[in-house]
Amino acid sequence: MCHMTLCSVAQRHADGRNHISHTCNIRLLRSRMFAAKREPFRSTPLTIAESPNPLLGRYRNTPGAPQVGDGGCEPQRKDSPFMTSPMTSLFDPLDAGDLHLDNRVTMAALTRQRAGEDGIPTDLHVEYYSQRASAGLVVTEGSFPAFSNRAFPGQAGIATDEQAAGWARVAEAVHAKGGTLVMQIMHGGRTSHPDLLRGAEPEAPSAIAVGGPVRGFSGKAEGGVPRELGTEEIPRIIEEFTSAARRAIDAGVDGVEIHSANGYLLHEFLGASSNHRTDAYGGSPENRARLTTEVVAAVAAEIGAGRTAVRISPEHGIQGVLEDDRQDVLATYDALIDGLNEVGPAYLSVLHKDIDGDLVAHLRGRFDGAFLLNSGFSKITGQDEASHIVEDDLADAAVVGRNLIANPDLVRRWRDGLELNVPDQTTFYAPGAKGYTDYAFAE
Repeated sequence: MCHMTLCSVAQRHADGRNHISHTCNIRLLRSRMFAAKREPFRSTPLTIAESPNPLLGRYRNTPGAPQVGDGGCEPQRKDSPFMTSPMTSLFDPLDAGDLHLDNRVTMAALTRQRAGEDGIPTDLHVEYYSQRASAGLVVTEGSFPAFSNRAFPGQAGIATDEQAAGWARVAEAVHAKGGTLVMQIMHGGRTSHPDLLRGAEPEAPSAIAVGGPVRGFSGKAEGGVPRELGTEEIPRIIEEFTSAARRAIDAGVDGVEIHSANGYLLHEFLGASSNHRTDAYGGSPENRARLTTEVVAAVAAEIGAGRTAVRISPEHGIQGVLEDDRQDVLATYDALIDGLNEVGPAYLSVLHKDIDGDLVAHLRGRFDGAFLLNSGFSKITGQDEASHIVEDDLADAAVVGRNLIANPDLVRRWRDGLELNVPDQTTFYAPGAKGYTDYAFAE
């Protein structure tokens, strides 16, 4: 029997028609040196059929949704087709789900704060993202799925038709230059300033303050105690992500990246320090991983697993989500990845400071799809590190942030050995074109 943990069902969309691809061979153990370490940390896989969330009932018999199958296939272990060979370089193409990358230099979702209060992308967004279309993957800054969960001033959204129309212009411009565009979708959780939310209160898994400042239109303030989400509200959270993903795809965006990192809502659910719930979404590592898994399953059922991706940042320790117990981290992210493998997303993007460490290798070995990686905020990702990630098989592609801010043509500069522009940090979060669209291209 082929169970959900052994089969992935991917929903493909092309020309308005659904194409269903069933894969009944498990793809695990890229890093065989860590195989002996896996079993002690294995968590019970989440299954959509067993979920306490009634919303997911609508997906149980939906083409493209993860189902418990009975295809008569036996589990098999084999090396993943995503494994890079020793000859793979940053400039080789990569297919991840339904997404085609011309190279393996991918753009991080970078907070840039250039939208107005209405959250509608502007001409500046069109220019900024299309300038960087030569990156293998252009990922937008995190976009809010509802005004009740906006995370910071200047954030563009995907909550309204007007916002979607703005992103349609961005997608058209990126595609005109041959690029692939993915939208990151994020719920701000307890990091939201009340004046961002149009009368709503910041919400979180538990009534625990972020323990630091939050930023709103009125400036910086100490983060207050958020409202704890009721179990009955979880379907609304999932629906907000799902509706936003549908709007993004209908606007012409190629895929969406679900943000479960950096201390925002889904990461808050993952963290034992920020999630003190006693219902099905708190307590055990499996329960704390449940919401992210359910969001990804619902989004994949709506737009196709091959257009759906996930971003995580285990042990990053940012915005109050502290993950300093390695055993709990392994149990939590094993449970999460087992749940993701049931869905079969296009890629998993991981931020971790130790790209050469055993945790990153363990996560890569456990995840079935394409694996993207970067080392975080402490230093600018240079060509040497990006090449190391790909050529030494740490991941299938490198995620790059500040160098793509300052060098819209970074792929060409790295390939041809050209001098780089230096990023101006003072303009990262400032309004206007300066430091956004005015970095020079190489001659």
